[in-house]
Amino acid sequence: MFQHYEDVETAMTQLVQEEFLDGVFLRTLRNGTYTMPQVQYFAVQYAYYSRNFPRVLGAAIAAMAPLDTWWVPLADNLWDEAGRGVPGKSHEQLYKTFLFSIYPTVALDQHGVPVEPMSTAVSTAIETFLNFFRRATPLEAMAAVGLGSELFAGTVMGDIANGFRHPNYNQRPLDLRFWDVHADEHEPRHYQLCKDILVQYTREQDLDTMYRVGADIAKSEALMYTQLHHEMMQLS
Repeated sequence: MFQHYEDVETAMTQLVQEEFLDGVFLRTLRNGTYTMPQVQYFAVQYAYYSRNFPRVLGAAIAAMAPLDTWWVPLADNLWDEAGRGVPGKSHEQLYKTFLFSIYPTVALDQHGVPVEPMSTAVSTAIETFLNFFRRATPLEAMAAVGLGSELFAGTVMGDIANGFRHPNYNQRPLDLRFWDVHADEHEPRHYQLCKDILVQYTREQDLDTMYRVGADIAKSEALMYTQLHHEMMQLS
């Protein structure tokens, strides 16, 4: 099906356009038609997704070949999640700057975890990742992180940031640094680290495997956004 790695990227970009950018969640967010309780619900649920993503990277590292060229790129990504060792700069803490700006009264427990339960949509997306890595080959694991997430994460997170800039959500100024940093800096670099490995595999069957894995993982994340949209629409 694919002759070159660039063909895989092109196909994934088209899938992202259809599944994410043209999806019901981002379309509704960009239009400014969610209510404040609805976007606050999303903010809480994405907090769960964000704080669990280091587990996803750890599972991916476990599936990697025991070669530093394979696991170090993922470890570098994980180190970013930890704020590269700077106290208070982890992505979990950075996300809270957004969460508190959109939901100042959000209830958190003593560990900083939302009191509101995690949605099944979010837990399913996380478990899909974790279960996949338990049986993935190193190439499949790298494709899952690179093509199934990092390739388009910056684009999607940038679109979320722009959506939240709609005047309807800015009754008070929102802190969008979490989204902007990922869109402008972190995700493009994370993808390049994965791509440096993936481009070495040029056989048609390897290219097909990369696309299959990337598409399946991407669709599972897109489904999370769609399901969250439907849950949000049940709120006033």
